[in-house]
Amino acid sequence: MLIVCLTLVAVALGTVWVAVTWGSHMDGINPDLTGDPFGLFFGVLQGSVIWPASGTWILAATLVMVLALGVLIAVSISRARRRRSNVDGAATYMGKGRDLRALSATGAKATAHRLGVTDWLGVPIGITVAGRQKLYGSPEDMHVDIWGPRTGKSTSRAIPAILSAPGAVLTTSNKRDVLDATRDVREAAGGSTWAFDPQRIALEEPTWWWNPLSYVTDDVKAAKLAEHFASGSRAGDARADPYFDNAGQDLLAGFLLAAALAELPITKVFTWTTMPGEETPVDILRAHGYDQMADAVAGQVNGESRRRDSVYGTAAQMASCLKVRSIAQWVTPLGDNLAGDSRPQFDPNAFVRSHDTLYSLSKEGKGTAGPLVTALTAATVEAAEELATTQTGGRLATPLLGVLDEAANVCRWHGLPDLYSHYGSRGIVLMTILQSWSQGVEVWGRDGMRKLWSASNIAVYGGGVKEPEFLGELSQMVGDYDKHTTSTSVGRGNRSTSHQVQRERTLDVADLGALPRGRAVVFASGAPATLIETVPWMRGPHADAVKASIAAHDPANRSASTTTPAASSTTVPVPALSTGTRLDAAPDRKDEL
Repeated sequence: MLIVCLTLVAVALGTVWVAVTWGSHMDGINPDLTGDPFGLFFGVLQGSVIWPASGTWILAATLVMVLALGVLIAVSISRARRRRSNVDGAATYMGKGRDLRALSATGAKATAHRLGVTDWLGVPIGITVAGRQKLYGSPEDMHVDIWGPRTGKSTSRAIPAILSAPGAVLTTSNKRDVLDATRDVREAAGGSTWAFDPQRIALEEPTWWWNPLSYVTDDVKAAKLAEHFASGSRAGDARADPYFDNAGQDLLAGFLLAAALAELPITKVFTWTTMPGEETPVDILRAHGYDQMADAVAGQVNGESRRRDSVYGTAAQMASCLKVRSIAQWVTPLGDNLAGDSRPQFDPNAFVRSHDTLYSLSKEGKGTAGPLVTALTAATVEAAEELATTQTGGRLATPLLGVLDEAANVCRWHGLPDLYSHYGSRGIVLMTILQSWSQGVEVWGRDGMRKLWSASNIAVYGGGVKEPEFLGELSQMVGDYDKHTTSTSVGRGNRSTSHQVQRERTLDVADLGALPRGRAVVFASGAPATLIETVPWMRGPHADAVKASIAAHDPANRSASTTTPAASSTTVPVPALSTGTRLDAAPDRKDEL
């Protein structure tokens, strides 16, 4: 209250001094004015100083300016208070300033320069609560994000990362929100859009296709592709059978290799899994010199009937997505005739050399296209790795960004934890986004999830998780701080003061479990944990372009346009591009970002 009173007194004295001084100068009076505001103020009251005629207008104008300034200050303070959350006080005891130099714009620029990347600081992370410092993940940093549902992972992490990328981008999701928000912005920057939508999540038509068997160049690649089918088709709570799962996966690998060698559509693989005793795959493998693989398949073909049927049934379950017609249209030539299919074929090797964007959409449950999403993602990343080995330093000159949103649901890449740190050294920046720690454990096991977490250079927790064990480990990683307390006691006429230092947990489990939206905790290699304010795309440099992209693909807008006679009879052209065609067909449903 005292401060407010003193401020009002200062304002009153200041405005009167300005009005009298300037007014006297303008009116040519009071030649001997004092510079003392108190003396001048009381001089006006006592009549020893003449109030100038123009002083009234100057006083009014000065008061208006002071009032406007006061309003601006009040608004700024109010906004700052609204931005603050109940955990912001902890930021004082967490990483800030020089602790985070490597993640700052200056540090990120230096790292990018060292790596030969001249036009990209890296993936934007957020702004530190303490110090308001912008943070970036460098072009060699790998990311793991754990954000609960509806905490802003798409708006604050996935979309800003995609919009920042300097080269090719691949992303996975079980919703269309990221596709709608970024497709037009990426295309305007010179890239083309490939939307892989076998389950019609965004209602994209198969105007292009990808042949998974183009990835199968030998028995090793066949085994990898079979592993993607096995991982992607297994329910999260299903237990793997040590014998039948391995045998079914090996059988599927043999079928995939045989179909690739014979240049058959991949749907033929599922057909073979329903025909125990069929010798055609064995004959194909032998004809191409894969005798050991042929022997392995023949062992199942000619095995004891009950055991054979179980192995075939397991393989059929792994490849079950291939029997869905809407899915098959995306991975086979029309009419099973390659020569008669005029649609462009997606080429991962050409894609990684472009500025294009690949959106792979799928959802969990029966009929999931998850195995194909995983296979397409892995094939593209491996193509980038092969390209990197031919470039300076063994890394991509222009980094590839992969945003694996909903990775545990639609991109169950079994070998990802073992490859994570290696891809960072190749200029392949991956961001794996999960809704909880247990999701990762479900896919990769406890040890695999720990390996993935430890291999990431940037780990971000965005709140919304209700797992005390995981939150307890995060709390330990954030650490403790020294709490200084002072106590005073009075007795027998004596007064004593004591000072104590206590170790307190900076953020406990309850704090992390209730982390408010707009805040995240960042764990970066070589730096203490820091509390950040997340920056959604709405506050970014592409906000208007993103809004326009969302509006352009809003299902309501498109529904209205397709009801007109002109729209109903018009075919949208598909322009040519280097690796296929630009996909300009708008999606028909918008999910909340």
